[in-house]
Amino acid sequence: MADAAADIDRALEVLIPPAEGPEARLFDAMRYAAIGGGKRMRGFLVLEGARQFGVARDSALRTAAAIEMLHAYSLVHDDLPCMDDDDLRRGKPTLHKAYDEATAVLAGDALQANAFYALAEPETHSDPAVRAELCRGLARAAGPRGMCGGQMLDMLAEMATEALEEAEIGRLQLLKTGKLIEFSAEAGAILGKAPPQLRHAFAAYGRDLGAAFQIADDLLDATASAEETGKRTGKDADAGKATLVSLLGIERARVQAERLAAQAASHLDALGERADLLRALARYTIARRH
Repeated sequence: MADAAADIDRALEVLIPPAEGPEARLFDAMRYAAIGGGKRMRGFLVLEGARQFGVARDSALRTAAAIEMLHAYSLVHDDLPCMDDDDLRRGKPTLHKAYDEATAVLAGDALQANAFYALAEPETHSDPAVRAELCRGLARAAGPRGMCGGQMLDMLAEMATEALEEAEIGRLQLLKTGKLIEFSAEAGAILGKAPPQLRHAFAAYGRDLGAAFQIADDLLDATASAEETGKRTGKDADAGKATLVSLLGIERARVQAERLAAQAASHLDALGERADLLRALARYTIARRH
């Protein structure tokens, strides 16, 4: 993952180049948000999925970088005072603290637009149908039936007078976090023009991995320090947020995450040893401390 992160950062350097002139501040803010830091798990999923189908590394890297730009945009907006109001992200001040709120909004908007621009360019894939499918999949994962919809549910849950039930929390987390991870896992198969059954297997792997990842994130928020995670912890409890950890308790939530990670790995049985790194990622997802 460290090697993949370094490669993805180099791709981002190309896609978000330093700029001169009046718009330089916007480019600087985009680079601050997107380059350096983070696990690059979503990008790693793209690269490993693409490797299964012999996709050219440059093509996979551009796709991985596009997804990471969109993910960075979501974090920038999520950290704003009108959302989660956070001041620490990836071990450094959040973008609106390092710059200002208006610049943070614009940088997030620009990162989202740049993600689709990168996917639509011929350098990403020679087949326009593949490029269109990538754009369609990313839009679906990020839009009202995906990440944005999940954020809306999260905000409504904070205002609700009754606690969410387990199925409601699961749907919220699927939309807010899981859909983008699911698409990241499927993107390599799209690039490789994989048969439908393998595309579905990668999507199912990503869906269960995303669910396990979110529970692990909630466990870290409840049990880890800000020094370990690089962001403020304990905020879910402080805000009264509904999570599977708050509903089930730490031990039961941990068992649920382990079950989901194992289930994710099982979707890749047909690939044999070729998918060992992806299986290892499922184990890492629930064992990490950052």
